[in-house]
Amino acid sequence: MRYDFQKKNSFDRKVRHRQTRSRRLAKSRARSKRKRFVYVSDAGWDWEDYRQFFRLFYREEDRAQAAVCLNEQRDFSFYYLRISSRTKDGTVWTTWNYPLSYGLKLSPAFRINRQRPDRSFWQLDQSHREFLRRNKVDPAEIEPLDEEQIQADIEKDLRDQIAHNIHKGVLKQTAAGDVKYSWRGMIYLWCQFLVDLVRL
Repeated sequence: MRYDFQKKNSFDRKVRHRQTRSRRLAKSRARSKRKRFVYVSDAGWDWEDYRQFFRLFYREEDRAQAAVCLNEQRDFSFYYLRISSRTKDGTVWTTWNYPLSYGLKLSPAFRINRQRPDRSFWQLDQSHREFLRRNKVDPAEIEPLDEEQIQADIEKDLRDQIAHNIHKGVLKQTAAGDVKYSWRGMIYLWCQFLVDLVRL
């Protein structure tokens, strides 16, 4: 399945079925199966000219959630890999190889273990296990998930992130209920762009 967040307003996005044509994403299911991850569903959301797609997997052994993520904006697109473990206190322990500086501030629930963009899925998986061990995350505290819960968590993450960035002044809500970058947010984006230039 493929799901899309349907925009009612910036804080209320639901999911519906949709397909993707990416060959790289089409190969992701076989790669993940070799790591004992089981394909769950596809999800995504559209926001003005920005689209984000997630191919979701789940490993019951340690209750880890994996995603192959594709971001598209006009003629520019990139993909990255993400592995997450959600503990009962609401913390989301995430390992990813996101290739750019992130355009929004992450909500306080997230703990990020960032890896290089050229890291393979296997390398991210090993790094994620070590990330959890290093932070003494008790496996018994990791929440078990099903398909509906995984999709609900994605929606909640999106709403929490938008609310957090409005609170921090990076985003602002218009009278029509839409959300856009504030002048402070544009400065933040520019600083993130400079960080990427330095990395290059």
